Amino acid sequence: MKKVCEGLGMIMLIQGAAGLLHDWTGWFHYWAVIRRLSFLDGHELYANLALVLLGLVALSAPTALAEHAERRAAG
Repeated sequence: MKKVCEGLGMIMLIQGAAGLLHDWTGWFHYWAVIRRLSFLDGHELYANLALVLLGLVALSAPTALAEHAERRAAG
């Protein structure tokens, strides 16, 4: 489960960063998935920022949960 969460987090982080770079510079035209979603027209910047943040949370969640479980087991 940890590897799945880390994998999804990395994909979200890369897609969000590519979307931000596309918004700011015009690069990564084919990488940015958010810009292809028509219901987010005009809100791509916020969606890409949210995707980066969710990616960071997904990457750090397994480690934080494991540390919490260890502290709880220790007493």
